[in-house]
Formats: sequence, C-alpha cells, structure tokens
Amino acid sequence: MIGCFDGETIDFMGKVLSLSGHSQETYLPPALHYIPPRNNHQQSIQEVHMVLFPVMDDLLSKTKISPRDIDILIINCSGFCPSPSLSSIIINKYSMRSDIKSYNISGMGCSAGIIGIDLAQNLLQSYKNCYAVVLSTEILSTGWYAGNEKPMLVLNCNFRLGGAAVLVTNKNEARKSSKYKLSKTLRTQRAFDDKAYFATHREEDSKGITGFSLNRGLMQVVGETLRSHITAFGSSILPYSEKFHFVLSIIRKRFFDKSSEVYVPNFGSVMQHFCLPTSGKPTIREIAKGLKLSERESEAALMTMHRFGNQSSSSLWYELAYIEGKERVNKGDKVWQLGMGSGLKCNSVVWECIRPITGESKRGPWADCIHRYPIVAVDQDI
Repeated sequence: MIGCFDGETIDFMGKVLSLSGHSQETYLPPALHYIPPRNNHQQSIQEVHMVLFPVMDDLLSKTKISPRDIDILIINCSGFCPSPSLSSIIINKYSMRSDIKSYNISGMGCSAGIIGIDLAQNLLQSYKNCYAVVLSTEILSTGWYAGNEKPMLVLNCNFRLGGAAVLVTNKNEARKSSKYKLSKTLRTQRAFDDKAYFATHREEDSKGITGFSLNRGLMQVVGETLRSHITAFGSSILPYSEKFHFVLSIIRKRFFDKSSEVYVPNFGSVMQHFCLPTSGKPTIREIAKGLKLSERESEAALMTMHRFGNQSSSSLWYELAYIEGKERVNKGDKVWQLGMGSGLKCNSVVWECIRPITGESKRGPWADCIHRYPIVAVDQDI
C-alpha cells in the first residue's frame, strides 16, 4: 500500500519481521503508522516530545529533584540532530538554569547511552557536588528507508521506539538513595581501521535517500572488535586465576597444540548480571555463546528484544529494568552493560548495587508484563 517496495522487498521484510525475535507489542512512532510514512522534521520533533518528555517527567518524580537542580544534561540520539538541539528542547521545556552544561551526542550508534555515562563520569570528576542527567533515545521518523536495498531494509524492521533517563551524581548525600555506584567504564574505538569503518557507514542510494549499509565483512569485524574490547575489559576486572588460564591457553595454542581452544574466562566470577547488545536474536545468542553465558544470564537481552525490539542506545536500560523487575539484583551485585555502535566501537559500563532493589516489578516499562516473562520461543535465525 505504501507503493515504494517491490514484491521481493516485501517478502524479505516479512521474513525479517517473522524471525526477528519481536513480539506483537513493540512500538513504532506515529509518523510510521501513516501510508505513506510521514518522515519529516515536524513529525520527528513530535516524536522527541513523545519519547523524552515522559521519561524525564518520570525521572524527576522518582528522584524528587527539580529541573533547576540539574547541572549537566547529556542527550544521545544518532540519526536526528535538529537545530535548536535536543538539549535545547529539554532545557526550554523544563525551564532549566542558564548555566547548565549541555551536550548532544550524535552518530554514535547503539552504544551511545554508555558513552553518555562515560562523559558524565568525566564531567563529574571536574565539577563537584553536581547532578547529571543522561537521556538516551533514537528518533525513528527520520530513519525510514523507502528503497529496495536489503541491508538498509533490515533497519526498517528491527528498530523500535524507546527512551531512557538516568540520573548520576557525585553528591555525598546521594549515597543513601542511589541504586548503584559506577564501578568501571571502558571504550574501544576501531574507526582507525578501514575494515571497521566501512563495515557500518552511511550511503546514499540512487533516489537520494540515506540509509545504513552493512557490508559483507560486518560480522567478522564485529567479532574482532568484541574480542579486542573484551580482552582489555577482562584484563582489568578478572581475578588472576582466570587471566592465568587464559594466557596459558594462548601459549598452548600458539606453540604446542594449534587445535586446542583458547580458554574463555568466567566473567560470572565477577559479574552477576549481563545487559547485552539487542542487535537481534542471532547476535545476542552469538555474544552469549562467546562469553559462555547461561540462558538466565542472556535472558534480559532476549526478553527485551521480544517485548520492545532493538531500541538502540536505550535498550540496555530496559534490560536493567527487566533484571530489577525480576528482583534479582542484590546489594553488592555487579551489572555489566555491553554496547556496540557504528564506527565500529564497543563500550562497557559496570555498576555495583549499593542497596537492595525491590518493588520495581510494579513500575517502569515492565510493570504490566513482567509476570509473563521469560517467554520460551523456538530459536530461528535469518
């Protein structure tokens, strides 16, 4: 009915949708419910209001702080960078202070929410006694692709609406009310490598419509980026016993038995919860397999993909909300959020729970459905 897709394209998108791991409850913005979609600037601004205002309202309500108490505002959205900026929209809506330090992160992909936390951490090391808010979303109205290039069509099918607001602070009095302490951040950038850079880059097709192109070497480059990042991450957080077994297995494979397997460290020895990239069910399964995670440890990512789809940078917060909703986070537990983004880049954040977390099943994005999860479904790959 839209009129811009041929029969082969429609069949392809139907297959992607049926095998994506999505339920029938994921969300698309109003602009994409029209025939044809209304992917214009005005609709995108309306989507910004619809997504960011409610999560900001909810954050202020839960934390009992005033908008004028906020010292730092960081917003990440990869594909939509309007003028006035997204941070200006929020500052205007909530009448924030004239001296607020505001930042916009664009073009950084699904890992931008973690980058926002890393930026907030660095700023809070320079500015004392401050509140910082990180808003993460992806505006889908501008990213709709109306051509027939299959790699670009995958994004039409996989991305869904979502947003998250996070409050971080270095105020001493916040220790009693805060849920988590930021334990570690790590960023790995591979844009210097042509293979990584050209694996995910923006192209313009013959109709002048911009889309996101994935070349054939994508999965290989993703694997290399993940291995590089996880090796560096593991070396900084794993106990000496795990690092010893890992190094020993590399020596054995290189010098004595090339058919032997490299030891995969047990990250469960230092992490109790895992939030993985929701780039699709096959990707979640491969990352979990590579890290030797159990079904329970990859559950948050798979169930978030099922209920909400790939919400880009905000997905990791929906995963954390899932784990909290299941009341699995105890004082002293550590949560690893692992993000992948265009470029390619890989980023990690580790949170340490500093107080018991209860009652989350009755509020938040999972409040009306947490009792139905986990859902066991037959695994299918595209």
